[in-house]
Amino acid sequence: MDVIVWSRIQFAMTAAYHWLFVPLTLGLALVMAVMETLYVVKKDDFWKRTAQFWMKIFAINFAVGIATGIILEFEFGTNWSNYSWFVGDMFGAPLAIEGILAFFMEATFFAVMFFGWNKVGKRFHLASTWLTGIGATISAYWILVANGWMQNPVGTTFNPETVRSEMSSAQAFWEVISNPVAVSKFFHSVTSGWVTGGIFVVGVSCWYLLKKRQQRFAKASILVGSIVGIVGSVAVMLSGDSSGIHAAEFQPMKLAAAEGLQDGGKRAAFTIVPGIKIPGMLSILATHDLDGYVPGINDILNGYTDNDGNVIPSVAEKMQRGRIALDALAQYRAQKDTDPAAATEALALLEENVQYMGYGHLEKPEDVVPPVGVVFWAFRFMIGLGMLMLLVLLISGWMAWKDKLSDKQKWFFILAIVCIPLVYICGQCGWIVAEVGRQPWTIQGLLPVNVAISSLSAGAVKTTFFLFLAIFTLFLIIEIRILVGAIKKGPETLNE
Repeated sequence: MDVIVWSRIQFAMTAAYHWLFVPLTLGLALVMAVMETLYVVKKDDFWKRTAQFWMKIFAINFAVGIATGIILEFEFGTNWSNYSWFVGDMFGAPLAIEGILAFFMEATFFAVMFFGWNKVGKRFHLASTWLTGIGATISAYWILVANGWMQNPVGTTFNPETVRSEMSSAQAFWEVISNPVAVSKFFHSVTSGWVTGGIFVVGVSCWYLLKKRQQRFAKASILVGSIVGIVGSVAVMLSGDSSGIHAAEFQPMKLAAAEGLQDGGKRAAFTIVPGIKIPGMLSILATHDLDGYVPGINDILNGYTDNDGNVIPSVAEKMQRGRIALDALAQYRAQKDTDPAAATEALALLEENVQYMGYGHLEKPEDVVPPVGVVFWAFRFMIGLGMLMLLVLLISGWMAWKDKLSDKQKWFFILAIVCIPLVYICGQCGWIVAEVGRQPWTIQGLLPVNVAISSLSAGAVKTTFFLFLAIFTLFLIIEIRILVGAIKKGPETLNE
C-alpha cells in the first residue's frame, strides 16, 4: 500500500506542477496572436511591441512547462508499468501523435515566432504565431484523448491472448479520438486556459496601472485579455455542462461524490454548500430533465435502475462477476493448449463477464467510493472561483472599453492581481474533481490502481518524489523570478 500511495502522490504532484504551466501557455498563445493580428491589420507598431512583450512571458512559461510534461509521461513507465502494459496498444497512439506531430509543429513555429521578427514577412510571422498556439492546442487534444479514454474506455476490446486492452480497427481508433468525454475535457481544459491567460494579462496590466507605468499598454492589454477571458469563461460553462452529462452517464460515482449525494432520486437537489440546496437542479444539470433520476453513493453500491430502464448491478455483484472473469481468464490461458474444449468454455465465460473484470480486483464494495469530502469541496471551490474570475473579467473589460481605468479603481487593480493565484487554484480544483473523483480506477471499471502499479519499493518512490518535488519547486521559483523580472522591466520601448 505504501508503494501505491506514494506513486499516486508522486504522479499527482507532477501533474499539479505541470498544470501550472499549461493553461498559461494556452491562454497567452491566444492573447499574443490576437495582438499581433491587430498589429498586421492596423499597421501600428504599438501592437507589435505589445505582442512581443506577452510573447516573452509566453516563452518563459513554455520552456519550463516542457520539463514537467516530459517527466509526467515517463512516470507511466516507471511507476505504472502494469497500466502501461495493459493499455500500451491504445495509450501509446495518442501520445506518439502528440509528440511527433503536435509538439514538433508547436516547437518549429515557436522558433519562427520568437526569433523571426526581422527574418520573415509580417503575414508569415503572424501565421507562425497562430500556428504555435494551434500546435499547443492540438498537443493538448491528444493528451486529453488519452485521459478521456481512462475516464470512459471506448473503442477497445480485451485480448485474452496478450492480456491487454487493444484497438482492433480504424473504426476503433476513431471511437477513441471522438470519445465524448475526451472532446468535453478538451474544450473545458483549453478554454479554462483562456480564462487563466486572460486573468494573468489583466492582473499584470493592473499592476502597471497601480504603479502608474505603461498606461496605454496596460489598458490595451486589459481589453484584449478581458475579451479572451470572457469568451473562455462562457465556453468553460458550456463544456462544463456537457462534462456533467457525461459524468452522470459514464461516472455516476464521481458525480455523487462531487455532490456528497448519499441517496439519489428524481428531482435531485443541487447543493451549493451544506444546508443550502436548489431543488431539482442536479437532475437538470445531470440529465437535462427535471424528473431525471440521479443515483447517490448508496444507490450505486446497492444497484439501481437508470433513466433508460437498465438495471445496474450492485458493486458486490460486479465484484463477484469480475472474479468469475479473472478465474475464467486463468483457466483459458492454462488450458488453451491442453484442453481446447475446456478453454472454449472458459473463454465464453470470460466474454460474458469481462466488462466487470476490474471489479474482481477490489477487496470490498466501498473501495469504489472516492474521498467524498475532497471532491465535494474542490468542486465548489472550482465553481465559486470560476464565477469570481468571470465577474472580474466582465468588470475589467467594461472599464477598459469605456476608458474608466483610473486611480479611483485601485481596489479593483489589487483584486485583479490577487486573482492571478486564485485562477490557478481554480484550475487545480477542476483536476482534483476529474482525477480524485474517479478513484480507485486508473481506467474506469477496468483497472484499479492496486493492479496498475509497478513492482517498486516504497523507498525508491519516496526518494524520487522528494527529488522531483525539489526540482519542480526550483523550476517554479526560477520561473516566477524570471517572470517577475521581465514584468518589472516591462515593455520599456513602448511610448505612453
